[in-house]
Amino acid sequence: MTARGPGVRRRPRAWLTAVLRHAALIAVAALLMLPFYWMLVSALKSRGQIFARPLQWWPDPPVWSNLVAVLDYPGFPYWLLLGNTLFYAGMVTLGTVLSCAAAGYSFACLRWRGRDTLFAATVATLLIPAIATFLPTYLIWARLGLTGTYWPLILPAYLGNAFFIFMLRQFFLGIPRELFDAARMDGAGELRIFLQIALPIVRPALIVVAVFTTLYTWHDFFGPLIYLQDPADFPLSVGLFAFRSQRTTEWALSMTAALYTTLPLVLLFALASGYFLRGARIAKF
Repeated sequence: MTARGPGVRRRPRAWLTAVLRHAALIAVAALLMLPFYWMLVSALKSRGQIFARPLQWWPDPPVWSNLVAVLDYPGFPYWLLLGNTLFYAGMVTLGTVLSCAAAGYSFACLRWRGRDTLFAATVATLLIPAIATFLPTYLIWARLGLTGTYWPLILPAYLGNAFFIFMLRQFFLGIPRELFDAARMDGAGELRIFLQIALPIVRPALIVVAVFTTLYTWHDFFGPLIYLQDPADFPLSVGLFAFRSQRTTEWALSMTAALYTTLPLVLLFALASGYFLRGARIAKF
């Protein structure tokens, strides 16, 4: 009984620490969810309810017609904008995952002259601000006659991203070399090792890259605004800005449009949360 005494006394302290920790996490999560909740309830309010004092934390009554009115609104072709965004985000995500995975595997698992020097130069590009290279990059695409299309936005993704190359390299370095040596002894080539051994092992990391790339591309405003000219080609980020600038007094419809823009990302994270959290937990960068 004497030996169990300290353990018994420590249990209430550990339980209290766990309760306080979870309470703090719940409070922070609620604080972060507050803007999304306000956007959701504002989408179901009338204009008078939005500006009512004191604040109405739930619409009374809810204006369900706002959810349908935005989809049929002439200045906000939601389905067209959504299709453009899915195409843009999907192509950029595919290119980023393929190029960064190949480059990360090469830097981590293959031996070739100048590998470390080139990797250091690749990581050093993270120090260059994007605005410093914007003008010469735009002039190059303009000389090629590709402005006004999605090519300037999609093609760079197939040339790799320095941060994701660095991250995936760290994952590939964590794979035991014995797996690769055994595959080579069985006659497997580097391409087969990369596709059938390395990629399945680092799948959580690939999901992390895909989710981050999709999030960034979905919200990208500057690139499409500069390179795209036809409103029929705009993604949701630019289309939402144009809709809001035209309907500055219709806050309920603006909130509804913002809600429709955000919901696909919420569904994406819900579907990929398991892989995302697993990849973030085992990351070694």
